[in-house]
Amino acid sequence: MSISAAEVERVAFLARLHLTAAEKEDYARQLGAVLSYADRLRELDLSAVEPTAHATPLFNVLREDAPGESMERELALANAPERADGFFAVPRIV
Repeated sequence: MSISAAEVERVAFLARLHLTAAEKEDYARQLGAVLSYADRLRELDLSAVEPTAHATPLFNVLREDAPGESMERELALANAPERADGFFAVPRIV
């Protein structure tokens, strides 16, 4: 599949890119190759393939959410650059 220089110029305009004439020709060739490959992929029979967001299955390994002992306040605040009334002191963000 081929892509015209005008189409490359339109995409470059939308992406706020300033391309030279040589770059436009080069990108037209490269984008044409990408679109040709996408056309080849459309020819595949994927009726037996389940849709997926990832190539491999993802699993979250999480511990059971159960109440337990908390960290002591002094230990949690040990490396705090600033404290205020037993809490972390952070800059005010408005």
